[in-house]
Amino acid sequence: MSIEAQSVLSVGATLGEGPVWVARDAALWFVDIKEHRIHRFDPAGGDARHWTAPAQVGWILPTDDGLFAVGLQTGVHRFDPADGSFVLLHAPEAALPGNRQNDATVAPDGAIWFGSMDDGEAQESGRFYRLYKGLCADSGLPSVSITNGPAVSTDGRTLYHTDTLGKRIWRSSLSEDGAVQETGLFVEIEDGAGYPDGPTMDAEGCLWTGLYGGWTARRYDPAGKMMQEVRFPVSNITKIAFGGPDLRTAYATTARKGLDMTALTAQPLAGDLFAFDPGVAGVPGTIATI
Repeated sequence: MSIEAQSVLSVGATLGEGPVWVARDAALWFVDIKEHRIHRFDPAGGDARHWTAPAQVGWILPTDDGLFAVGLQTGVHRFDPADGSFVLLHAPEAALPGNRQNDATVAPDGAIWFGSMDDGEAQESGRFYRLYKGLCADSGLPSVSITNGPAVSTDGRTLYHTDTLGKRIWRSSLSEDGAVQETGLFVEIEDGAGYPDGPTMDAEGCLWTGLYGGWTARRYDPAGKMMQEVRFPVSNITKIAFGGPDLRTAYATTARKGLDMTALTAQPLAGDLFAFDPGVAGVPGTIATI
């Protein structure tokens, strides 16, 4: 069955990223990294708001204090939408001012897993971190230029992490305390199909990834076999999130970054928020314990 995504919110994001459904306010939150913006979209009422962050913002996730954790270039901050304030919690890469944060997820145990990257997209300085109950630790995974994800399986024992420029999604086993153990290749994206961006798990244990420059999002089964491909009218698909009251609507952030005027003319919806019917439910979101 052919599925094509439709634009549901015109934002024209330079680099839309990090969509997450927040059940406590029945809204989708996401960011525009390059424009320093945090977005909130209420699909039922159609209301859309945004806040300006003090630096490039890679991700936003709900926390157990009723607020949010956000990954700014300067570190992980607590964000309060009521007054738009940002309070620094951790600065794991204070000595790497050329790096920024890029993507994140909450594991079933409430830990935040997030990645960094070289903002110039050249140096292999991107790392993955785990933040849980006040402790922020390096995962020990190898450095890459552009990290994406991670995503964590529903049982909390498998970590999927992306080397975007290397076109590979890796899979690592996790111990009960979140330590990374054995790592192996999960999927390698073929030439001409774009670059794997943010990964997301669905309720059947399958992984979805946006393909930057590939015009599609894909679904892979636990063995790494492609099961489904969703076509978009724009080329740069960054990440999928499942939302709505039954978690059966897939939302996707997209980007205008890297598109010249000819491409932007051909892709007037580039940077918008899209939605489609994935034919499967997502996983209820976990609130982060920071």
